[in-house]
Amino acid sequence: MAPAGKVTGFYREGNDWFCNASLVSDVTLVVDGVNFHLHKFPLVSRCGRIAKILEAAQGPHEGTLLTTLEDFPGGSDIFLVAVKFCYSIRVEYTPRNIVIIYCAADYLEMTEEYGEDNLLLKADAYFHKNTIRNWKDCILALQTCDPVIPRADKLEIISKCLNALSVMVCTDPSLFGWPMLMYGSLQSPGGSILWNGINTGARIQTIESDWWFEDISYLAVPLFQRLIQTMEARGIRHENLAGAMMYYCRKYLPGLGRWQSGQSGKTRTVASFSMTPAAVDQKVLLESVVNLLPELKGKSFCRFLLGLLRVALILGVNHTCQDSLERRIGMQLDLASLDGLLIPSYSDSDTLYHTDCVERMILHFISSEPGVATTPAPSSFEIGTSPSSDPLRRVAKLVDSYIAEVASDVNLKPGKIRSLAEALPESSRSLHDGLYRAIDIYFKAHPWLSDKEKEQLCNMIDFQKLSIDACAHASQNDRLPLRVVLQVLFFEQLQLRTALAGCLHVLDTESAPAAPVAVTGPTDMAGQIVQRDGWVTVVRENQGLKVDLERMKSRVGELEEEFSKIKQEMRKVTKSHSYLSSPRFLARRIGCKLLPQSSDTQPDVVESTGPTPRSSIEQPRSSRHRKSSSLF
Repeated sequence: MAPAGKVTGFYREGNDWFCNASLVSDVTLVVDGVNFHLHKFPLVSRCGRIAKILEAAQGPHEGTLLTTLEDFPGGSDIFLVAVKFCYSIRVEYTPRNIVIIYCAADYLEMTEEYGEDNLLLKADAYFHKNTIRNWKDCILALQTCDPVIPRADKLEIISKCLNALSVMVCTDPSLFGWPMLMYGSLQSPGGSILWNGINTGARIQTIESDWWFEDISYLAVPLFQRLIQTMEARGIRHENLAGAMMYYCRKYLPGLGRWQSGQSGKTRTVASFSMTPAAVDQKVLLESVVNLLPELKGKSFCRFLLGLLRVALILGVNHTCQDSLERRIGMQLDLASLDGLLIPSYSDSDTLYHTDCVERMILHFISSEPGVATTPAPSSFEIGTSPSSDPLRRVAKLVDSYIAEVASDVNLKPGKIRSLAEALPESSRSLHDGLYRAIDIYFKAHPWLSDKEKEQLCNMIDFQKLSIDACAHASQNDRLPLRVVLQVLFFEQLQLRTALAGCLHVLDTESAPAAPVAVTGPTDMAGQIVQRDGWVTVVRENQGLKVDLERMKSRVGELEEEFSKIKQEMRKVTKSHSYLSSPRFLARRIGCKLLPQSSDTQPDVVESTGPTPRSSIEQPRSSRHRKSSSLF
């Protein structure tokens, strides 16, 4: 029997809710500290849980029964909705409350067993007919699932919403949801919108493949993670999933935006509905996203990973997450940029940059590149070889630039410079100019280094792989140890001699008469080339150097002897003024004969009275020089 009088509503007084019926309430239910003064019959006829509680609480005592409902889904506000339904008051269902009402009806056991068209059946019908068929409503329903996730999982509400969203992402967005549903199938063959069969001339705008990034970014981290996993199982492309995660991270990780300037782009949304951003724990978000990210490669993706690593070091994520980021970056280190690698040191370290992190990335790159250690080194004099011809050389160039940037840190130890430079194999650098520049910057910022420490760092440089400009700079660099400068000069001369020998060999080949060429096999020809360009060339160069050295020694000795004789004659000449003023006397004593100058057409000739070592090597001089010597 229903209470006398029609119930038109509920009113609140302080912390208590009352029904405006004429009968006095006989049961008080407490939900989240709020007291609801109600009647047994409407509740028992609809709610199986309350019926069982009241049946178990009946006893000899009379009066109002007080019962507390623990962990009620949605709190006192949703319980009021369920109570209104029990009193046959109209309940309004919306995408924002349907999940909570669904869970509350399940909690109260408002099934068909306790009344036809009960609340659980109505909530289920609205959810399946309206919510999961519309993109906007599905997003709103998922956003309200946070406080009731366990019960919503039991009712499969979340999984159904996630599957529905995944299907809609894979489908043409013009087939579902607002604002496309307002057009429906009213579209002309040309793509114009029809209104009552009349062509309006307006056209539906083309929607990009990333239109859903903004909408799903309003979900909390656990639901966003599950949605990405569901989409991956559905077969959505990894590039799109990675783009959605990048968008999500840039929205909730403010530190990431500073390193991803210009990449956030415009707001992408289809639903255009008012939603509040989710409350996100940045550390949990970063660790979850790192586990979800697919194995992709690309410059923008690598830059995004470097930004995540910066934020991870600031937040202090677990070691597994940091190691995963370093490994992912290391596998595509050849696509990284220098500014991305300049990661500041956020710990108590004295250094300005996190060099240990970069070194581990280099090691990950080496381990991921097949055959790096066995790659043959290029020729020392192949100056024209591009250092960016393969990933290994691109990384070597990047590492040299990185060392040059961090070298100005006064607290950076020489051992760290050495470990960074030696992390790559010798075959990675066709030219050592970048490494030389980095070490020179380090010497300039650390003038207190000893010669031994400088020589240890210079030993990493292969001076045969320095360009001519770098050799010229190093030969005049007072910051380098003397032994290193001498070594640079030696290899510079050797490089020039090799180039000159090659030119002479080409000239000899061109001037030599054509001779019959014997037909030889590939093995014999290779042996001849190795013999000609190998030890034979080195032996000939050494012999040429020895001959030049002996000639120079003999020439210096003869010049010294001649100079001593001139000094003796000069002493004798000073005794007589007449002899001093006579140029013929001085020329006669030296051994030269002065010829008279008859005309400008006759060239001046200086004849030597005796054989001298200079006569065989001197080249003809200009007429001006000859006249000056004759006057002397």
